[in-house]
Amino acid sequence: MLPLHEALSMSPPVSVPPRPAVALPPVPRLRLFGRAVRVVPGLWAWPLMLTLVFVVSVMGWLRAVERTDVEAQRAAMISDALSLEAQLQARLESELTRMKVLAEAIQSRRLTPSDFARHAMVLDGLRRFWLSVTWIGEEGRVLVSVPEDSPAQRSVVHGTSDDVGLTGHLHVPLQDRQGQVRGILVVRYSGTELLRQKVPWWLASKYDVRLVDDLGGVFASTVPGVRRPDQAWYRVSMGPSLPQAWLELSARDQIPPWWRSLPVALMGGFVLLLFATSAMLRRQMRSVSRAEEAWRTEAAWRTAMEDSLAVGIRARDLDGRLVYVNKTMADMVGYQPEELVGLLPPMPYWLPDEIGQSMTRHLRNMAGKAPRMGYESRWQHRDGRVVDVMIFEAPLVDAKGQQIGWMASILNITERKQMEERERRQLEAMAHHARLTMLGEVASTLAHELNQPLTVIASYNAGVLNALSRQPGADPQLIKALERMGEQAGHAGRIVKRIREFLTRREPQLEPCRLPAVIESGVALLRRDIERQGVDLRIECPADLPEVVADPVLLEQVVVNLVRNACDALGAQEGPRRVDVGVRCVPLDDGSGRRQVHVCVEDNGPGLGGRSTEEICAPFFSTKSEGMGMGLAICRSIMELHYGTLEAHDRPQGGASLCFTLPVAEAAESPHGRVELEA
Repeated sequence: MLPLHEALSMSPPVSVPPRPAVALPPVPRLRLFGRAVRVVPGLWAWPLMLTLVFVVSVMGWLRAVERTDVEAQRAAMISDALSLEAQLQARLESELTRMKVLAEAIQSRRLTPSDFARHAMVLDGLRRFWLSVTWIGEEGRVLVSVPEDSPAQRSVVHGTSDDVGLTGHLHVPLQDRQGQVRGILVVRYSGTELLRQKVPWWLASKYDVRLVDDLGGVFASTVPGVRRPDQAWYRVSMGPSLPQAWLELSARDQIPPWWRSLPVALMGGFVLLLFATSAMLRRQMRSVSRAEEAWRTEAAWRTAMEDSLAVGIRARDLDGRLVYVNKTMADMVGYQPEELVGLLPPMPYWLPDEIGQSMTRHLRNMAGKAPRMGYESRWQHRDGRVVDVMIFEAPLVDAKGQQIGWMASILNITERKQMEERERRQLEAMAHHARLTMLGEVASTLAHELNQPLTVIASYNAGVLNALSRQPGADPQLIKALERMGEQAGHAGRIVKRIREFLTRREPQLEPCRLPAVIESGVALLRRDIERQGVDLRIECPADLPEVVADPVLLEQVVVNLVRNACDALGAQEGPRRVDVGVRCVPLDDGSGRRQVHVCVEDNGPGLGGRSTEEICAPFFSTKSEGMGMGLAICRSIMELHYGTLEAHDRPQGGASLCFTLPVAEAAESPHGRVELEA
């Protein structure tokens, strides 16, 4: 059996022309769903390349189909050849059986040479496809040959005279009773007649059947002529019945090469059409790319100009949705432009506590009632700080002159506002300094003027006390009252002296003193007012409290001021009124091991209302209608002169807590220099 590549004719390989080199256009940008998408170069060639891939795939599929058809044709051809060869072999075996019957008749001497030509089996074989029957004797001498070797005799037997070509031979030995060969019976038959009788019609319609020799020479065929070079064929050996002969089947139906099929022609036309379309698309994309490049250049110029402006720009549609913001406006509120575009009110940069006011202003602007001269607003930066802006609104119209929204220019006036606030505070500070200077002068004058009357009162009180002491039967209560009045007059003189020294910026008279005694002395001055206001005053002071280094007179004024403020805050309160004065010794936070005394004056009144220490200790700040607002400012200045602190805060359970600290005697340092009062 021959291999497939030798038995079947192979179609020539198809040469694919190389793809032409294509100059890539500039990288374009496409817009998908409103977003700019950067694409790779040569996008126009993608459909062509994908089509070529599809065409190559179809060609591969057609080639595979061709191979499948060829394999199926060859398999069917092999099956038919083997089946036909078996039928021919069976026919030849049948003829050998007939010859053996004829040989037995000769061996039994029932058939003589004279009767041989008229024997029924001989005549029947000659009618079918035998060409001749020869009886050869022992010495190789031909005893009988039927018919005689002449064309006329053959025409009588077969009725035709066109039987040409090679013939086949069948022989059967003639033996005697002892088994010795006494001759041979030879039958010559026509291969062409054999094929005509044994090849079915359906097989003859599919194949050209031939009997060929080893060199390919045809000696029997169902059709005239030789096999064409493009025909698929298969050969099978005829075996011992026809040595050196082959049964050849040639397929009449030729499987066309895949490259000559109709789909290939259609795809070729489609590829040519697609080449032309791709060329047009490439030219169009080049034009669009140049236009987009020019547009991008112009847009870049416009964006650079807008971003270089110190003015924020904002565009909104008629629904109030942000459609554009420049970089300056985005930086004002701490967002990126793409984070703001597309947002509807309320905006993330609106102040949380002014949402209602901002929404009212937004609706006014959308109705076209924005002030022509602009309006001020406050926005909140992303980091939480407040930004003051000045906004100018104007209608936004399209190319047809129809209004499609509102365009706004935004100025950041935060620095201007801060400068105005600083100027205002400076003016207030100057006014405060002026009032403080005037107050200092007045206080100094009052201290000077009050010092002499107090001295006179003390002298008269001493004289009266001495006179009563010399008189017998003097009222002891009156004497005690005069002594108490003398003590208070002396105390008032010392207070006036210390205030005068304080106002003239002299150093405080620091000395070790016991804080409980100072607190008791200060509270004693307010005892009558405390009882009149119905305040429950409690003092908690440990017995082992160390001494502090302070000016007792100034420290007493601080205690008096804090307790008086606490009692005044409880004046309008209904229900229990309570003031607690707590004293404790705590270590410093610097890790030095030194200690300080911590004094807190707490009440259960309305509290500070969220105000800080800086606010309530500012000069001239007061919640009292008749107050001057200098008490806490002077108290904090006194604490700073003593290297202490004064703090104020609201209590969690209600009320206010004002605390000051003082260094203990063993850890205190002598102060150097002078500290002026705060303005």
